[in-house]
Amino acid sequence: QLQFVESGGGLVQPGGSLRLSCAASGFTLAYHTIGWFRQAPGKEREGVSCISRSGGTTNYADSVKGRFTISRDNAKNTVYLQMNNLKPEDTAVYYCADCAVATLKSFLGSRWGQGTQVTVSS
Repeated sequence: QLQFVESGGGLVQPGGSLRLSCAASGFTLAYHTIGWFRQAPGKEREGVSCISRSGGTTNYADSVKGRFTISRDNAKNTVYLQMNNLKPEDTAVYYCADCAVATLKSFLGSRWGQGTQVTVSS
């Protein structure tokens, strides 16, 4: 079964950090540009960050620039999202999926995992 598996979410205080992981089940991540997306209650899913196949090109939403860092380890078939200085408005379910680096958009028919919940609260 081809799917993404997200992990690493949790409850953290404002200003704290988390590192999310995105693993691939049944396919090789190295052949894909991969992005992180998030969806907060009552809001549409939005692109957070995206990374090229080699890892040499990345893109970030303005709301997370300077705080989040996306990276990948193709040997481990995993993409990461390091999130620092977290804010309450970062609270959402975070997903990984195929993406277009330039636009931070997912593709029609993209596969989606279960996501991982990130809650930023004191």
